[in-house]
Amino acid sequence: MSSNTPVNFDIIGDVHGCLDELIALLKKLGYSIDLEKGVISKAPPNRILVFVGDLVDRGPDSPGVLRLVREAVLQGKALCVCGNHDDKLKRKLQGKDVQITNGLEVTLDQLREASPEFLEQIISFIDQLPYYLVLDQGRLIICHAGIQKKYIGQYSPKIRAFCLYGRSLGTDEKGQPLRYNWAQDYEGEALVVYGHTVVEESVFLNNTLNLDTGCVFGGRLTALRYPERQIVSVPANRLYYPE
Repeated sequence: MSSNTPVNFDIIGDVHGCLDELIALLKKLGYSIDLEKGVISKAPPNRILVFVGDLVDRGPDSPGVLRLVREAVLQGKALCVCGNHDDKLKRKLQGKDVQITNGLEVTLDQLREASPEFLEQIISFIDQLPYYLVLDQGRLIICHAGIQKKYIGQYSPKIRAFCLYGRSLGTDEKGQPLRYNWAQDYEGEALVVYGHTVVEESVFLNNTLNLDTGCVFGGRLTALRYPERQIVSVPANRLYYPE
């Protein structure tokens, strides 16, 4: 691809192991998939995939999603940022003490027969994922949970934590986290595309867009075609994991 050729992006929301829906969405976006190998065989000209993280947990085939996305990144067909579920899986595979909750138990069961080589590949892949990306000469920011304007262009453990988890305001009566809606206060010129918090529909708010439309919970898997600002989605085949 010529350095003078503009690159457009197809940004995909939280996959959470929903491989069939990911393949359906990729085909809808114009990508060809080698189903036997589980890899992208051909991408549309001058387009690159970008994943907002949370590739794993809860859904039916997290290993398949990891394999497809990792190969696409290695081939230069995709970029990906780290999600909190991805980071937690990596830490568990490294032998760290983490709670087996929120769908991690599903992924670990799916990886029970995986080879040590594949597990090492997963650890290495997730470990090198950035926690946010600055694209299109600063006009586009990709992160998992969000980012504040003042953090863009800076890097620190505090900013990494915000990008992976957002900011918690405590928990609700069910013990689920109450999250600060940073997008309501965002005033940056760069478009921030993210996921993490499930929404019924992806809607632009203050130059931000949340692509997590809850595929694994029976919703949809959603993508943004950039710079066209076209939202493309496919429905979940079924409810995989009750909320």
